[in-house]
Amino acid sequence: MSSKDWLEKDFYAVLGVDKSASVDEIKKSYRRLARELHPDRNPGDGQAEERFKAVSEAYDVLSDPRKRQEYDEMRSLFGSGAFRRSARAGGPGGGYPFDISDLFGGMGQPGDRRFGGPGFSDLFSSIFSGGPTRPRGPARGRDVEAEVVLDFEEAVRGVTMPLTVRSPGVCDTCRGSGAKPGTLPRTCPRCRGTGMVTRNQGAFSFSEPCRECQGVGTVVDERCPECRGTGGVTKSRTINVRFPPGVADGQRIRLSGRGEPGERGGSAGDLYVLVRVRPDELFGRDGDDLTLTVPITIAEAVLGTDLRVPTLDGAVTLRVPPGTPSGRKLRARGRGVVRRDGQAGDLLVTLEITVPEKLSAEARKALKEFAAQTPPAAREHLDARLRRSN
Repeated sequence: MSSKDWLEKDFYAVLGVDKSASVDEIKKSYRRLARELHPDRNPGDGQAEERFKAVSEAYDVLSDPRKRQEYDEMRSLFGSGAFRRSARAGGPGGGYPFDISDLFGGMGQPGDRRFGGPGFSDLFSSIFSGGPTRPRGPARGRDVEAEVVLDFEEAVRGVTMPLTVRSPGVCDTCRGSGAKPGTLPRTCPRCRGTGMVTRNQGAFSFSEPCRECQGVGTVVDERCPECRGTGGVTKSRTINVRFPPGVADGQRIRLSGRGEPGERGGSAGDLYVLVRVRPDELFGRDGDDLTLTVPITIAEAVLGTDLRVPTLDGAVTLRVPPGTPSGRKLRARGRGVVRRDGQAGDLLVTLEITVPEKLSAEARKALKEFAAQTPPAAREHLDARLRRSN
């Protein structure tokens, strides 16, 4: 489909929809017309076949948001009063004062980016951007990613530590100019320092960044030996990073303005530090709470005991009540992760009854006596079913 087709054909009228029609309305109308005009339903009807092709062509453009936008922009431009006055000026015939294909020569078909040239929207903005041409303005530096591994206790308590980051920076030899020391960049002769050049495209002229100076406005004759004319080098720098208490594994810390430096006076990017936390041999974590599993003996579970357990801030004593089952949790309040509001989570201690693998003769005798005096009441609910099974 040529660019001239887009000007001469009203795809909205072909599909019988309004210009403001929604995607669903366009699809509904297309399906209806396609069924009516399909060659299988109209054998030998050349007119129906041509209309079927026109409907398919219109739907191909209007169903694609990008193509539809470019189609609307093109028809809006060339349907304007300014264009009609220009067309009338072409002569008594009232035709175009130029070949429309000249305007889009080298751009490929509408909606097509394969040819490396600008799309119609890009051409639009180039033609009508207005104002004097000027070099590219300040550009923000890119963000930088880094990764650090913290010990479990460092992550819980918080820590400040040095972090070495390798990223592009301004060349110290030429101070970012790209020119050999003792020389200076000169004004670009093609764009005369504006960073932009004017290009004629058919009946129009529009500006684009100068290819000779890459839109900077200056060119370097003798390149800096350190950065080879780029103005930047990869640098290693060390930054002291503060990791707040309670930082979690997988969390990203943002350091504003510590990324790559900007260009032409632009602001620096940000540094994002990905935190990895080494597991601890004793403690785990559940949100703001710390977790700890502590083994206890059968006797401690039956009789109860005062249990001393470690925390990150020293030992505490917890009371294990008599008759404690395995899996019960005890809570040491305020011994967890400190939150931003200054309050701390808790330490959750899970009790795990351990069964000894070896017993002395005296211990075995005592357990048998204990068992004889304490029938397994926990299994009483099974007795009725066992009796029916016999």
